[in-house]
Amino acid sequence: MRLNEPLRVVIGSGGSPHNKGWLHTEEAELNLLREEDWSRKFSADSLEAILAEHVWEHLTYEEGIQAAKTCYPYLAAGGYIRCAVPDGFFPDEAYQNIVQIGGPGPLDHPAASHRIVHTYITLQKMFTAAGYQVKLLEYCDESGRFHDVPWDECGGFIYRSKRFDHRNADGKLGFVSLIADAVKL
Repeated sequence: MRLNEPLRVVIGSGGSPHNKGWLHTEEAELNLLREEDWSRKFSADSLEAILAEHVWEHLTYEEGIQAAKTCYPYLAAGGYIRCAVPDGFFPDEAYQNIVQIGGPGPLDHPAASHRIVHTYITLQKMFTAAGYQVKLLEYCDESGRFHDVPWDECGGFIYRSKRFDHRNADGKLGFVSLIADAVKL
């Protein structure tokens, strides 16, 4: 059944208690690389927002572009994908070991299926190639310096962020994400 009212959708929600009122989905029902999943569930221009917290790193760069293009027709004008991924420029060796391509070790570790570690440069290029305008919300630059702008968690709550991750305490960043809004023009 296709839904016609403006919606907010969480991709790969993993049972998250956050983002109440959003439609929570998993890969088996809504695959970013299968357009038929999207056309079966949504109408063109019917989505206000798509939230993907630590999903896009499980795609190659080329698959990331394809996934962004899959979402595009279903977003209303001004709609966006709020995307959070591990940050390739975060200057912490233990963090980089965990988020690396293929993960840190055992095949059952969630990071074992990481296929890319994005930086703000690659993430911007990927979404721009799919036709979006990108607004960076949190990221590290090439020198490892952290940048952030105020963003509203009601527009898509990201736990693994400066404000909300429990590993960020006492003014020290322990775990951050590269977070961006990719906006459909």
